[in-house]
Amino acid sequence: MAVREIVPNVLSVGAVDWNRRLFDALIPLPDGTSYNAYIVKGTEKTALVDAVDPAKEMDLMTNLARSGLESIDYIVVNHTEQDHAGCIPVLLDLFPSATILASEKAKDLLISLLEVPAERIHAVKEGETVSLGGKTLRFFITPWVHWPDTMLTYLEEDKLLFSCDLFGAHMASSDLFVADRCHYYRSAKRYYAEIMMPFRSSIAGYLEKLKEVDIRIIAPSHGPIHKDPAFILDAYRDWVSPAVKNEVVIPYVSMHGSTGKMVGYLTDALIARGVTVKPYDIVESDVGEIAMALVDAATVVIGAPTVLFGAHPHAVFVTYLANLLKPKTRFVSVIGSFGWGGKSVDQISGMLDHLKVEVIPPVYIKGAPTAATVREIEKMADEIVRRHKEAGITG
Repeated sequence: MAVREIVPNVLSVGAVDWNRRLFDALIPLPDGTSYNAYIVKGTEKTALVDAVDPAKEMDLMTNLARSGLESIDYIVVNHTEQDHAGCIPVLLDLFPSATILASEKAKDLLISLLEVPAERIHAVKEGETVSLGGKTLRFFITPWVHWPDTMLTYLEEDKLLFSCDLFGAHMASSDLFVADRCHYYRSAKRYYAEIMMPFRSSIAGYLEKLKEVDIRIIAPSHGPIHKDPAFILDAYRDWVSPAVKNEVVIPYVSMHGSTGKMVGYLTDALIARGVTVKPYDIVESDVGEIAMALVDAATVVIGAPTVLFGAHPHAVFVTYLANLLKPKTRFVSVIGSFGWGGKSVDQISGMLDHLKVEVIPPVYIKGAPTAATVREIEKMADEIVRRHKEAGITG
């Protein structure tokens, strides 16, 4: 990433990771990502806001040199995860007089995770300000977005919010600012689903707080910068709201075709009743696409055949992931088949303890689906529609 000016004396100095395709050994990155870092130059002092993943350490160092910096007085650590703070020890060696500004929890993590000396860290408080000379940084402490250490940094004179992971997207791009809104929206929604969705209640509270702040630009730590903050703020308000859509997501796995046929019958039955359906063969699907579909869906139906005495491991994985992500889904159920026995339905249902959902009676059969199975699935479709209507879910 080249050094580029966002507003006068505020520079983007981070790195683009065009080829990264997996994050946290779990999350696919079809569009790569970026690790955004920013320089804020005041008349008296200079601050670096966030850093980059250690794999892109040299890109950051090169950009700092290109920016003509002779010194850095403050290093703002909004969040201590490796992709933002992994190269902090090197920066402290390069700039021995620099002080880290971070939340109290981030201070603890910097000491324990990166062995940063405590005397190099100043723990800021909610609303605290630091003047750089004509540039004033104000800090909002925002735990659980998405770690307990996170804070946001607001540049008062330029009305610019450095939002760290909040409002970002895993997206490698040569555009400094958001250009293609449709592409960005999908990337941002995917990012929200995979990382932010478990904390939507906390985020909803922070969105209310930010209504009182005049924000002209949002500069996240991943993806392009927002010159139109309303676009991403409105999207987040929609995603964190309790409202769900008349949609059913069906993640499934089928070993010999029986569960797959049942998914097909249920998909057709729901479409005929005016419900939007999103079936995903777990073996073939991108887990990020499944997570994104969970953001709005009123109902999730897990398609899980029995392997030996329990649910297929792929179905277990998706169920476990959904339980971690805590979507605002209202209803869940299970469909599938077994050979001689097992407790797949109880296993799947018992894994969803983090979700506040009603369980729709499952359709679980022995062997291949029959005409009687189709009738049971038709009844399940009717029940889903009934529950949606009773809950006022029509759109």
